[in-house]
Amino acid sequence: MSLYTDGFVVPVPKRKLKAYLKMARQAAKIWHAYGAVDYKECVGDDLKSSFGMPFPKGIRLKSGETVVFSWIVYKSKAHRDRVNEKIMADPRMAALCDSKNPPFDFKRMLYGGFKVAVSS
Repeated sequence: MSLYTDGFVVPVPKRKLKAYLKMARQAAKIWHAYGAVDYKECVGDDLKSSFGMPFPKGIRLKSGETVVFSWIVYKSKAHRDRVNEKIMADPRMAALCDSKNPPFDFKRMLYGGFKVAVSS
């Protein structure tokens, strides 16, 4: 199986973290219903780094925000495309996203699709 992963790094205001995680738990159920292999949402805990570029600097973290690092695993890129097409058409997803009061800054979200090169 050649796994494929979508990865996200998101700045979330700490005051909206509870709402973000509630949305994420509901989204996880939807992604799993359409066949995602795995779905993870991880809240920043140890974000100070003396090497490389730490997540807070890379995402231009503002005072009162934290970083959420997330990924969704699929069977393949084609499987990801099929799942995401269904996800985007699902009315439950539209209901999760309050465009007037989003739980994070979409413009600063980092996103990409990745071929899994090493897995153990």
